[in-house]
Amino acid sequence: MNRIKINLDKRLSESHEICIGYDFQDRMGLLIAKDHPANRYVIVTDSNVSQLYGRTFLEKLKELGLPVELLEFPAGEGSKTMETVLGLTARLLEMGADRHSMLIALGGGVVGDLTGFVASIYMRSVPFIQIPTTLMAQVDSSIGGKTAVNLPQGKNLLGTFYQPKRIFTDLKFLETLSDEEYLNGLAEIVKYGLIDEPGFFEQLEREVRALRARSLEILEPVIERSCRIKKGVVEIDEQESGFRRILNFGHTLGHALEAASKFTLPHGKAVALGMTAASRISACCGFLPPEERERIEALIRDLGLPVRIPSDVAGPEVLGRLAMDKKKEGNELPFILLKKIGIPFMSKDVGLSLPEKILEEMAA
Repeated sequence: MNRIKINLDKRLSESHEICIGYDFQDRMGLLIAKDHPANRYVIVTDSNVSQLYGRTFLEKLKELGLPVELLEFPAGEGSKTMETVLGLTARLLEMGADRHSMLIALGGGVVGDLTGFVASIYMRSVPFIQIPTTLMAQVDSSIGGKTAVNLPQGKNLLGTFYQPKRIFTDLKFLETLSDEEYLNGLAEIVKYGLIDEPGFFEQLEREVRALRARSLEILEPVIERSCRIKKGVVEIDEQESGFRRILNFGHTLGHALEAASKFTLPHGKAVALGMTAASRISACCGFLPPEERERIEALIRDLGLPVRIPSDVAGPEVLGRLAMDKKKEGNELPFILLKKIGIPFMSKDVGLSLPEKILEEMAA
């Protein structure tokens, strides 16, 4: 088991660690019992993960003598709402959870976001642990303390910054991951190669076949490297006041595409399309060399992710969602662009006409 320490400003949050390994659920339980004492533990998961791992993990903790219960909600992005939050908090009250209780998020990004949000507001905050079960959650959403729910107007419009006490990343969970969920995670991994380490991007280009085959030999170092890149960004800017915005590469348009599709477009595919669009915008503005734009699109396509917008996602609807983006500053919408692979920067001069043109090209 490898450990990665996330060193945070103690005025804002406690530092914590990511534990990465393969098939170590028994050890997770021992570490939770030893390092995170609570009067009650509540595993929060969705209906899919509950069947695969929830009941088994519940029994493992019970065998250790821990007072533990399980809360389940319907799987899917459609559950990431305030209605679900209110339902979960009502059930926590019914079971007697208080400020000395601990929540355990067992699942993908939706479970982690919801559980973190509930933990941040329930009785003015209770501690929680992240156990991400999807590739996307393991390399991205479980790290950094962002929690959120969606509104009809857009994605993640209600949320908080609230850090977990620990993150347990077990690669064993990936063996039951659907192809679509696996692709979601690959999109986030590509992002790290584009915003931070060109050498990492080159590694991904070399290992396309192994990544698509889910080779554990390649996946483990790739996941660890992704976690280290994100933890480095979060340590510099925990609450996204500036530098951390580079993590939004591909996400501004990606979130708009997701919302415009009424969340039928998976997050990873939306981010892949957003990265493709941001790369084209960067090239059109004269920043990114055309040959690097082509390399980016080639890697995205070779990994099995889309570079063309589905015909049922309307361009005007996407632009309308952009106008409600939570990162807007007055009438300005910052975009993360690229000067080169590995050199991102923020621009407030893009406007909406160029993205509109690029979206039309990508839908053609």
